[in-house]
Amino acid sequence: MNFEQHLQSRLAKQKAANWYRQRNTIAHQTSLGQQLVDHTMPVVNFCSNDYLGLSVHPKVKAAAGQALHEFGVGSGASHLVSGHSHYHHTLEQALAQMTGRARALLLSTGYMANVGLITALAGKTQHILCDKLNHASIIDACQLAAAKNGVKQFIRYRHCDLAHLEQLLQKAPPHSLVVSDGVFSMDGNCAPLGSIAALCQKYHAVFVVDDAHGFGCLGDQGAGSVQAAGLTERDVPVYMGTLGKAVGGFGAFIAGSEALIETLIQFARPYIYTTALPPAVAAANLQSLQLIAHSKTLRAALNSNIAIFTTRIAAHCQHSAHWQQVTLLPSQTAIQPIILGCEKTTMSVAQSLMDAGFWVGAIRPPTVPKGTARLRITLSASHSASQIEALIAALDHALVQTMTPPASHNDE
Repeated sequence: MNFEQHLQSRLAKQKAANWYRQRNTIAHQTSLGQQLVDHTMPVVNFCSNDYLGLSVHPKVKAAAGQALHEFGVGSGASHLVSGHSHYHHTLEQALAQMTGRARALLLSTGYMANVGLITALAGKTQHILCDKLNHASIIDACQLAAAKNGVKQFIRYRHCDLAHLEQLLQKAPPHSLVVSDGVFSMDGNCAPLGSIAALCQKYHAVFVVDDAHGFGCLGDQGAGSVQAAGLTERDVPVYMGTLGKAVGGFGAFIAGSEALIETLIQFARPYIYTTALPPAVAAANLQSLQLIAHSKTLRAALNSNIAIFTTRIAAHCQHSAHWQQVTLLPSQTAIQPIILGCEKTTMSVAQSLMDAGFWVGAIRPPTVPKGTARLRITLSASHSASQIEALIAALDHALVQTMTPPASHNDE
């Protein structure tokens, strides 16, 4: 078998397992409710992480345009060479203030932030304890740290299982890392941050929170799940958030003490050796932060839409037989998973929804465990109540068509 045949064989196995990934191309977008996919299909997007609809906000676009006029398209270099503009600097200051920390550091992606953070902090005398359902970027970062730095142990504790985590912490040396998502990206539930923080203090561990899906959405000022849980830097000394979800832009950041940020500047390779975000993107992110911090309207609209969706879905589950075959997870965030189990069924329902004008993510292994293939519906402040009602009606119809066995025919 030559190289090309080897690749074709791997792809064939993906297709046979219904794990094959494909892209849709957006031809035009004015909001999540007005997108044109592949130049032909108008759809309402229920799979975007743009939870507050800020990617198309007029003030955000205007801020990007002004910075584009000032600086051009690219930053031209890494932050440590000549790529650090006043927009980057001001954005870092705003992120530090919003999260209640001394400093913040911008990186280009959440994936890079996790890799840079964990490989810079984890050493040979430490353990890394990681929630089983953490994002892939955290898992990869921990594995890289274990391989590169010779971390003593890397263990994935059972999802949100405090007893299991404490058992592991009892055997861990001081300054070991405990890493958890704030909001889990596929299940939509929040980690028990207060309880984990208490365990970390008891056993002298360092608590690292990836709040990619909580930052901007949760907390009184939108500062994320840590703020919503009433915790401070003392409880969570290392905080990571992203700017491509609720903020509606692009990039990521790490917030913490002066010593933490300076350590990352010296040792986080993805920061040191990567071109800085374009200044126009930093300016857009900064404008989004101002909208998030100074207005509760967007978060209120998102929370209202979450309530509409969860209430309507719960009613369907109580009164419709075909809904008894699906599993709903107890999420109160913008991420609303509907577990169908079978990959083929999940793809079929997602396609039925797309045909009806609703774009919903079909999530299959290896992103989620085998047997838990699901629709990952994400809600936004920009969705209307009528769009949510129409989505649920289309979903109800798709489940009837897909999951109800055909009636038997008696020819006698």
